[in-house]
Amino acid sequence: MLVGVPVGWGFEQAASVPVAFVTAYYALVDVAGVRAGESVLVHAAAGGVGMAAVQLARCWGVEVFATASEAKWGVVRGLGVPAERIASSRDVGFEGCFRAVSGGRGVDVVLGSLAGELVDASLRLVRRGGRFVEMGKADVRDAGEVAEVCGVRYRAFDLGEAGPERLGAVLREVVSLFEAGVLELLPVGVGDVRRVGEVFGVMRRARHVGKLVLSVPSVGGVDGGWTVVSGGSGVLGGVVARHLVVGRGVRRVVLLGRRGEEAPGVGELVEELRGVGAEVRVVACDVADREALAGVLSSLGGGVSGVVHAAGVLDDGVVESLSGDRLAGVLAAKVVGAWNLHELTLGYGVRSFVMFSSAAGVLGAAGQANYAAGNTFLDALAAFRRSRGLPGVSIAWGLWAERSTMTEGL
Repeated sequence: MLVGVPVGWGFEQAASVPVAFVTAYYALVDVAGVRAGESVLVHAAAGGVGMAAVQLARCWGVEVFATASEAKWGVVRGLGVPAERIASSRDVGFEGCFRAVSGGRGVDVVLGSLAGELVDASLRLVRRGGRFVEMGKADVRDAGEVAEVCGVRYRAFDLGEAGPERLGAVLREVVSLFEAGVLELLPVGVGDVRRVGEVFGVMRRARHVGKLVLSVPSVGGVDGGWTVVSGGSGVLGGVVARHLVVGRGVRRVVLLGRRGEEAPGVGELVEELRGVGAEVRVVACDVADREALAGVLSSLGGGVSGVVHAAGVLDDGVVESLSGDRLAGVLAAKVVGAWNLHELTLGYGVRSFVMFSSAAGVLGAAGQANYAAGNTFLDALAAFRRSRGLPGVSIAWGLWAERSTMTEGL
């Protein structure tokens, strides 16, 4: 029942896959026996199992109908389900809607997870000889009675009934579909295991989309990995390095900067950090240079546990004076550097990924349109990472008290 974690997945992403996708696969294939050309109604299609079922059904050539709360319809449309085949999971209106769209035929299979009159409406939608698979089990019906009254094959199931050999085979097949690019990871909401009650409260109220995952916290530095600081040879990089070592207990720090050890004050900083027990490396590396950055990361035998992207360049001027070159220099440090760090550390399972954005991107700053755009990208990248269950924080700093190379001319 074990399979290797695909390259690029963190633990939280990996945790989001087995239950959701194996349940959906087993329900559709083993229990329902769905075939290409048939139609399936997936209830609660914005939940973990529901989203997995929609993806699997579509990749097998099965026509999908779906219900979800109206606020989540956009999520279901994003899975490729046409708007006319999406309806609310809160009332029986979906019966008339889907009957009309299907030309009165109904559907071949229902994946059920509702109760009461919603189950009755779903049963009426299944064509005679079709299948109703109950996953939620909040309102289990008698299979013999359903067959007699509705002419439908009804079955409620527990995933454990498949046994470890079959579950292992399904899990391997699911992962192979991910590796082939057929399936996509679900949106993941990550909650600290120490606040598990709150996480289950969110699940009980169906406030989430996709899958909820509990994370196990780590104290900075105790896992032995390196924390990489871009812009680490600058003034702010020094402030950050001191905070990581003294305030957060990080024991291994890599300071990346274009000037490396030649940057002013770096020697004193390294001596100070080593004096309190930290292992420090200073490397001359522009994070916008993907090949050079990849080489640095691969040289860190203990792996990477944290990233702080503090690199930045200014080239101020009014909008009309901006050129491609004046944009490129600023965006290379912020955007290209951040994306390189994002992609190249995907396989390391980093516990923290912090980016230094700016108030310029949130509030606007005179003469800094290029800098504002670069920092807004960092804000979006943090949201992008978090939606995939990866750590990501973007801090919109204002002006620092310390005078730096970037601010000394302001």
